[in-house]
Amino acid sequence: MISKLSLDNLLFLDIETVPQYESFEQLEEIDQQLYADKTKYQRKDEFTPAEFYDRAGIWAEFGKIVCISVGYFVNRDGQQFRTRSFTGEEKHLLEEFSSLLNEHFSHRNHLLCAHNGKEFDFPYIARRMIILGVEIPAKLNLFGKKPWEVPHLDTLELWKFGDYKHYTSLKLLTRILDIPSPKNDIDGSQVRDVFYVDQDIQRIANYCEKDVVAVAQIVLKLRKEPILNDDQIISK
Repeated sequence: MISKLSLDNLLFLDIETVPQYESFEQLEEIDQQLYADKTKYQRKDEFTPAEFYDRAGIWAEFGKIVCISVGYFVNRDGQQFRTRSFTGEEKHLLEEFSSLLNEHFSHRNHLLCAHNGKEFDFPYIARRMIILGVEIPAKLNLFGKKPWEVPHLDTLELWKFGDYKHYTSLKLLTRILDIPSPKNDIDGSQVRDVFYVDQDIQRIANYCEKDVVAVAQIVLKLRKEPILNDDQIISK
């Protein structure tokens, strides 16, 4: 039961990704063909590979991580929730994130928590680490683990209640649970342009941290506990 989990053992996270390059034309010819093959089913006959390239960030093979934001509860002078973001060159931010897990969230009781994390965030991070030669921390290395040993918590999975065909976006879930929406500036479809055109990584980090807070608020709601107010949320 989620109510029996210690909030102090949860590390909430969210990632933001973009295409590996700003334009399809920057890919080598062989990679253009591989991207065309990879996206053929999704594109059908509606888009060319070049027209579909703005969505390349959703695949770890053709995208990259530009921000990982995390959040965790602390009990100092009352309940607090602290957030921080890793940005910059991708390999470096992955190494910093890995160090955080190894040094502060490596105990067997620690869990990583994200919305749709099991389908997107966790495997995406692990794949990019392999591609860039970063050692995968234990909390992301699932080889040989039984399902009940996987140290991951997913608010989308919790909301499914066993209905594996069901999908509810973070925006919709916060809306129906009466949680302040994190989508009050940009949304995922705009991250590419904010990164490549506006070159505003801080705006992306702010957006990413709001999603982390929203996931934590959902967990509090599912535990029937009061949600955080603005004074309790601290960004490092």
